[in-house]
Amino acid sequence: MNGHWKNRKVLVTGAEGFIGSALVDLLVGRGARVRALSHYKPYAERGFLAHHLESGTVEAVTGDVRDAGVVDEAVAGCDTVFHLAALIGIPYSYRAPESYVATNVVGTHHVAAACRRHAVGRLVHTSTSEVYGTARTAPISESHPLQPQSPYSASKIGADMMALSYWHAFELPVTVVRPFNTYGPRQSARAVIPAILRQLHAGAEEIRLGSTSPTRDFTYVTDTAAGFLALAEAPAAVGRTVNLGTGEEISIGDLAALLTEITGSAARIVTDTSRLRPAGSEVERLLSDNGLARELSGWRPEMSLRDGLTETSRWIAEHVTGRPAAQRYQV
Repeated sequence: MNGHWKNRKVLVTGAEGFIGSALVDLLVGRGARVRALSHYKPYAERGFLAHHLESGTVEAVTGDVRDAGVVDEAVAGCDTVFHLAALIGIPYSYRAPESYVATNVVGTHHVAAACRRHAVGRLVHTSTSEVYGTARTAPISESHPLQPQSPYSASKIGADMMALSYWHAFELPVTVVRPFNTYGPRQSARAVIPAILRQLHAGAEEIRLGSTSPTRDFTYVTDTAAGFLALAEAPAAVGRTVNLGTGEEISIGDLAALLTEITGSAARIVTDTSRLRPAGSEVERLLSDNGLARELSGWRPEMSLRDGLTETSRWIAEHVTGRPAAQRYQV
């Protein structure tokens, strides 16, 4: 099915982000003509797309999804749009919830409206497993109730509904992809796996974490990106919301222990109260049911957790630890 993307004009919003840049890599590798919409940065950092921009394999567009005009120009002429641009940090959503509504909900409206105007063949909108909140039943299927346990989660629920409304009201071919916790090289240090690894590779004797009891379903980033493409290729995924996850869970405490083993560290795990979420906001369990993704597209994850964590550890050791860039990659 790789020929599906040959010479196809594709827009990726949030293209310089963690999953977005991995998706761009995969699309370029399959022959797509990629336009990358990234948030404007006044310091002119080129980020994870630098090698594509230098080689001319990707067309770069800077802007903000809150600007309808910029979005319309970016969408024009594209056959497929992958919408990943969003505010994603959960802690900051407690302080600035309105900014999450503006970017995640209104921004998604701008993308969907532009896709409708330009008769885009498929809009793939990015959701998050955080919309489920703490699991009432596990594994979590797409029919699980939505529980907004943070302003971030609420904004993503609103964004998902906005995207799907364009399918129901205007027959815009929309697929909502709902990744569970994605990890791997390039991930921000605010996320739990690079946060732990950054401390371990710096020689920490104590690893400071928030709550260690919650469980998560971790998917390696290349598997998540492959899931986006598989669902974009699947006609049966139009109008559907589809989980991407491994179907396996691990507690944060056990994850930290596995990472200390992989790195050969003897560090102890300690609780940092400043990292705890507000009462009633912590999501205690996320475990995916990925049966629908397999049924609609044949997608299944390929990277084991241990192998993926080992690759991530190598990347942080090589690209972050002891280098000048580490000052911008603080936990």
